[in-house]
Amino acid sequence: MPSDIELEKYAELAVRVGINVQQGQTLVVSAPLTAVELVRKIARKAYEAGAKNVHVEWNDEELTLIKYKLAPEEAFHEYPMFRAKGWEEFAENGAGFLSIYSPNPDLLKDVDPKRVAAATKASGEALKGWRSYTMSNKVSWTLISTPTVEWAAKMFPELPAGVAVERLWDLILKATRVDQPDPVAAWKEHNARLAKTVDYLNAKQYRRFVYKSEGTDLTVDMPERHLWLGGSVLNGKGIAFNPNMPTEEVFSMPHKDGANGVVRSKKPLNYGGTLIDNFTLKFENGRVVDFSAETGYETLKLLLETDEGARRLGEIALVPHRSPISDTNQIFYNTLFDENASCHFALGRAYPTTLQDGSGLGREELAARGANDSLVHVDFMIGSSDLSIDGITADGRSEPVFRNGNWAIDV
Repeated sequence: MPSDIELEKYAELAVRVGINVQQGQTLVVSAPLTAVELVRKIARKAYEAGAKNVHVEWNDEELTLIKYKLAPEEAFHEYPMFRAKGWEEFAENGAGFLSIYSPNPDLLKDVDPKRVAAATKASGEALKGWRSYTMSNKVSWTLISTPTVEWAAKMFPELPAGVAVERLWDLILKATRVDQPDPVAAWKEHNARLAKTVDYLNAKQYRRFVYKSEGTDLTVDMPERHLWLGGSVLNGKGIAFNPNMPTEEVFSMPHKDGANGVVRSKKPLNYGGTLIDNFTLKFENGRVVDFSAETGYETLKLLLETDEGARRLGEIALVPHRSPISDTNQIFYNTLFDENASCHFALGRAYPTTLQDGSGLGREELAARGANDSLVHVDFMIGSSDLSIDGITADGRSEPVFRNGNWAIDV
């Protein structure tokens, strides 16, 4: 475990920079049982910041695995609506949502992928209303991680369990800038750097991006009046928060009909406790028309079959290969970290906030402007040291944006 001071700093960062808890606000925390010490400190920091209530929902992967192994089939086609409606009520009343995301990458490797797909679809349908609040940033939300023995063992199989957990704690605290003398100030500087890149790309308004690397030859069209975001964003009340801690990305919305070509993954994707690795997607007019995977083929197939929108892109994100998380030379098997070490896309639903005035648009209006809709939003990593990206301007000029995996522009 990190020192008590380090845990205090991590908790303060999650409360003050991640959610930015306001006077009288409710904070909803989702966390694994293993994170109890941190959650207690988060609750204390939240109340000290003026929170009205801290509501904690615990989860336990062993219980999840027991259910997948022993429950009848119909159990995976339903979701407790009292919980879904409760979260909508929290969001409607302006609560902030803090999730501690620490999955075991191999938890469900021996479970029938059809069970996992059914449960994922059921939860996606039930939580659609709540996700409309978070994906449009109407409420503050943030994602952080803490180590577990299983996750650490996956990353460092050669180390004893305790040593592996300590090693993972070190990486998490460094990636989130908790190791710095004033983490809150360090995040303020980091957000300012990301904002400069966001401003540059928003001014450019590239109409298309061309990706080339080993296994990838892809063009991606951008909708008119798209917006790039990164780092700190504003909620519906104009209050700043950081959705992801760590974060190194700037991201936007591709046109749902505009992807053409082939893209190959560069890091494993942990999807619902099952790994998908070394996979390739072929796009025509925005839609995946063919795919392959060396690991997790059936899981990928079921993901793409979730609904029509699961076969289209909802996010485009740029992350330099030379960045703090990538420089660790570690695969984290955790999307929160791996997506911030690599350029990536997301299959599924687009963020309305990445269109000008998008947060106020209905589903049909968003679709008319090129936004994808789906029950899922799944990031997958495609960045590498040989990645080149060109931006195509409105008048057809090609400009280098990435070369050798890193920015080719002065940001």
